[in-house]
Amino acid sequence: MTKTDVSGADADRGAPPGILPLDAHNLRLLANVHPADWKNPEPAPRYNLVVLGAGTAGLISAAVAAGLGAKVALVERFLMGGDCLNIGCVPSKSVIRAGRLIEDARRAGALGAPAFARDAVDFGAAMQRMRRIRAQISSDDSALRFRDELKVDVFLGEARFTSRDSIEVGGRSLRFAKAVIATGARPALPPIPGLAQARPRTNETIFELTERPRRLVVIGGGPIGAELAQAFCRLGCEVTLVEAGPRLLPREDADAAEIVQRRLAAEGVSLRLGASALQVELRGNAKALRLRGADGDVTELLADEILIAVGRLPNLEGLNLETAGVEADARAGVRVNDHLQTSNPRIYAAGDICMDWKFTHAADAAAKIAVQNALFLRTKRLSSLVMPWCTYTDPEVAHVGLYEREAAERGIAVDTYLVPLDQVNRAVTDGEEEGFIKVHVKRGSDRILGATIVAAHAGEMISEVTLAIVGKLGLGTLLGVIHPYPTQAEGIKRVAGLWVRTRATPLVKRALSGWMALRRGR
Repeated sequence: MTKTDVSGADADRGAPPGILPLDAHNLRLLANVHPADWKNPEPAPRYNLVVLGAGTAGLISAAVAAGLGAKVALVERFLMGGDCLNIGCVPSKSVIRAGRLIEDARRAGALGAPAFARDAVDFGAAMQRMRRIRAQISSDDSALRFRDELKVDVFLGEARFTSRDSIEVGGRSLRFAKAVIATGARPALPPIPGLAQARPRTNETIFELTERPRRLVVIGGGPIGAELAQAFCRLGCEVTLVEAGPRLLPREDADAAEIVQRRLAAEGVSLRLGASALQVELRGNAKALRLRGADGDVTELLADEILIAVGRLPNLEGLNLETAGVEADARAGVRVNDHLQTSNPRIYAAGDICMDWKFTHAADAAAKIAVQNALFLRTKRLSSLVMPWCTYTDPEVAHVGLYEREAAERGIAVDTYLVPLDQVNRAVTDGEEEGFIKVHVKRGSDRILGATIVAAHAGEMISEVTLAIVGKLGLGTLLGVIHPYPTQAEGIKRVAGLWVRTRATPLVKRALSGWMALRRGR
């Protein structure tokens, strides 16, 4: 194991979950997102909008409403910035970036560079870098910024509804004309006997690590599990990924998931697909996980840490929703209509608390819909959004619109055009040929219905296709877009080139040949 010294270790007891160790970086983070000396303001007689939860959906709701002149109260019981800043996007992408740097250095041997071993990595330094970046970014979500710059009344503490138009926080009553519930979600824990006693990690606590666990077992092969399995393997851990299904990334197309699966296996991640966890036992400092494999055989894995990544559950506890007349489901969360309005017309919801799309950018977009519908005419609809997403493995898997299977389920005939990355010159020069660009169009037209990109920077590339869908621009328009050469995004133009070739039917080809023959005769 490697370790980077941290200060303040004696003060770690009592720190919020996920914010350990209490070194200078995490103390800076806490000073922004949950100041120890914070004093809640005196409530206004009545607010235009009260927002419960200061994750992405809550912060955007409060900022947009305040910017429109509304009197706004924002309530957070834990950390400003929510999951994304503190225990989600920011720390995970920082760790993923560190892993990618290490993998690039390892592959540099092909250029004659000295061999680089993963176990030479200072794991503690990589995690310290993550904490530094998180603290640096945290000023954007700070309680002081929302109070002093955005003029939002920020209340830190537990909130509960006391009527259909009021909540209580810290013994004070906040009355509202409208409210937005944006309390987010938390990791789900599977009912595996002995798991709780083994104190598993989730995304809430995995970023507390300062020493490298030699053996890490990841349970769950969705985006979080796949991303972190690869990243921690690259940081020198012996990683085993356990997935109950037959493949990783079950939401994505099988051909996309297969590329990620092959890459993880090639980099040293041990994949146990079609396996179910039966029991966890403590064996001294180790954790023994019994598995039943796809063939029915029972085996045992020893781990120093177990990371659970099997889904999320909505944060409903303590809100007293019944008093407010807000209907909710323990698994699906707060029930909303297409306007994000709850069963109480005064109250809206946005983000992970009510949506299938559990992405930061989805929460951002939904918050704007909720605020406009709450404060003005109720005209904006969640169903109108064109939502891209990306899994940040290497290569990345990005998607927008319909999958081919979804189109078939809806009775929509599609034509699919696919360009492998080994036909894109920049991908070849970068040594990043694993992947493809795949676009579905409505049959007989160039109207784009959906796309999947598997590439090193697919998350950056998918935005061009998303813009085309939003702007109702077809592949014919994309064919006319000049892309710098060489770029991997040029592959999108190549897809459009495949489409235009299908327009050249035998009849069209004969007509063109006849025309050219006439021109030659002049």
